[in-house]
Amino acid sequence: MSKPKRCVLAYSGGLDTSVSIRWLQERLGYEVITCTADIGEAKNIEEVTDRALRTGAVAAYSVDARRLFVEEFCFPSLAASAMYEGAYPLATALARPLIAKILVDVARDEGAEAIAHGCTGKGNDQVRFDVATAALAPELEVVAPVRDWEMGRPQEIEFARAHGIEVPVTQESPYSVDANIWGRSIEAGPLEDPWQEPTPDVFAWTVDPHAAPEEGLLISLGFEHGIPVTLDGERLTGDVLVTRLNALAGAHGIGRIDHVENRLVGIKSREIYEAPAAIVLHTAHTALETLTLGRDVFHLKRRLGDEWARLVYDGLWFGQLRSALAAFVAVTQEPVSGEVKLRLWRGTVSVAGRRAPGSLYREELATYDRRQDTFDHSAARGFIELFGLPLRTQARIQGALEDSVPLSLERKVKRR
Repeated sequence: MSKPKRCVLAYSGGLDTSVSIRWLQERLGYEVITCTADIGEAKNIEEVTDRALRTGAVAAYSVDARRLFVEEFCFPSLAASAMYEGAYPLATALARPLIAKILVDVARDEGAEAIAHGCTGKGNDQVRFDVATAALAPELEVVAPVRDWEMGRPQEIEFARAHGIEVPVTQESPYSVDANIWGRSIEAGPLEDPWQEPTPDVFAWTVDPHAAPEEGLLISLGFEHGIPVTLDGERLTGDVLVTRLNALAGAHGIGRIDHVENRLVGIKSREIYEAPAAIVLHTAHTALETLTLGRDVFHLKRRLGDEWARLVYDGLWFGQLRSALAAFVAVTQEPVSGEVKLRLWRGTVSVAGRRAPGSLYREELATYDRRQDTFDHSAARGFIELFGLPLRTQARIQGALEDSVPLSLERKVKRR
């Protein structure tokens, strides 16, 4: 008797993945093993795994990956200053390679031939799962039931009813929501009109900034080599620090992002994000880097941070280029240790102070008080002479470029 082929399904417990269990069994002949990763979605994992078994899964794995997610995916991206298109802290994008790794590990333990996910054919996540799996385990097939079947939500509900599948179908929200400890993303429904202001029901982690406490809140964050390690002087693991900071900053209306982004599949998408902790941590980390990194390193790192963000967004976490960038970032973060004070107030986070043992900021050089000033002002003339030499040479030989600035301004003059 031949051994039945097996598939490991990334299982959330919702309609799509619950229907996927039976669809994979009936249409493709798989024994289905589900895998549910807890990365901070605040779901009842026990309830989800029990539902998977009742729906027909032969085994249901659950993995508490919150700390690993924060410390091995979110914090390295924070150290890289990675924000996709300068706005999105990559919460969903960072979770996908971790989930793919967990799926691959379970598939190998169970002797499975394939993994499966519940992504559609229009989003970025299908690319992230497929590409990450190819990088980690090219021998595994990737199956995407929702991408392949021709069912909409009403047909899925009917399929579930016909097959006795227990699904938590309640009053349908117009939004598509994904959440983990690093952030929450909301799309679809009325948000598809980029002129439409998000209504209050869109937000779950952040209060309306206008309703936030008038007095605000002053907090401090401590970093070691670019990684946050303390909140208000208390040393915490990464997952606990982020969870507490989400609550603190969200209570002051911080972390709302309204972004029209360029998806990998070639379309623009309007996304609403809530990422209180991520926004505060990025602000603090940048403030500390302004003290501790030299000008050339700081400027180059900002550009490479954009490249890191693109690679993560495009699903290339396990690629060679991101690994190479990680080595560069690690070197830059050696001196990035210190403390940052931040003011949380009605939707804004501002730096109130920063200090670092390896600070390159020297008050005796920056001060305008001549009694304390150690800067050699006499050196400025020679510096400017050499710095401007190429431009003066060009102007003398090829002519001045003033005509390249077509300004005709009305001038007024008074004479004595």
